[in-house]
Amino acid sequence: MRRSALNLLGLLVAAFAVFPVVWMVATSFKSTPEIFSGGPVPFPRHPTLDHYRTILTGDLIPGVTFVDFFRNSVLVAVATVVLSGLIALLAATAVSRFRFRFRTSILIMLLVVQMIPLEALVIPLFLMIQRLGLYDTLASLVLTYVGFSLPFAVWMLRGFVAAVPVELEEAAAIDGASRAQIFRRILLPLVAPGLAATSIFSFIVAWNELIFALTFLNDQTRYTLPVAMTFFFGRDDTAWGPVMAASTLLTIPVLIFFLVVQRRMVSGLAAGAIKG
Repeated sequence: MRRSALNLLGLLVAAFAVFPVVWMVATSFKSTPEIFSGGPVPFPRHPTLDHYRTILTGDLIPGVTFVDFFRNSVLVAVATVVLSGLIALLAATAVSRFRFRFRTSILIMLLVVQMIPLEALVIPLFLMIQRLGLYDTLASLVLTYVGFSLPFAVWMLRGFVAAVPVELEEAAAIDGASRAQIFRRILLPLVAPGLAATSIFSFIVAWNELIFALTFLNDQTRYTLPVAMTFFFGRDDTAWGPVMAASTLLTIPVLIFFLVVQRRMVSGLAAGAIKG
């Protein structure tokens, strides 16, 4: 009886989480009159691809297409994943393998900084980006998103690095392996599940973020997809069909990335919780 109740609760939670996604995808295939018909019909009566044609074949702004904004988002997300993964792994190795002053304080700070609302950092980061000469560049977004991703990534990878026996590294050193070889051939493969888990987090942070991208970018040709979607929201009305179609396309890369790393991510999250 208790198991059945838990299963039912799980189904309700899953339905609650999945329903908005189903509604989004279904609405993207509805015609504009059907969207505004007012009836709570979850699926389109007469499916159409008009909204997808609108965003994929037309210019969202003169001379700039949806594909251009998509490319900007891919560049920012990939750079964020690579840089945050590399820096986090090096930092996690340092705090796990070496004893130095303020080591514990650094670990505590990694948790404390995650309690700060990101909205409170908009103005300070904007001033910093301006002084660095990075305003209106994609590099400003990469730098910001890497900073947002690092606390979680370092804390997660720390558990994986600490779980790797030091004896393996010592044995490799005795056999003549350099520090770079030990890092690349021994440590890196063993912490790969943790890297997969942190990479999906970093990717989602960079892919979906809006506020900082809208603040740090002025040239519309450099906009990322979340910012470009604001073009569909007017002062008097909203083009809900293109919004839902663009949102569906915006979701696909996240799903693909998740499917690519899901096995390592699930094992990484479980192992990190146990080993950390």
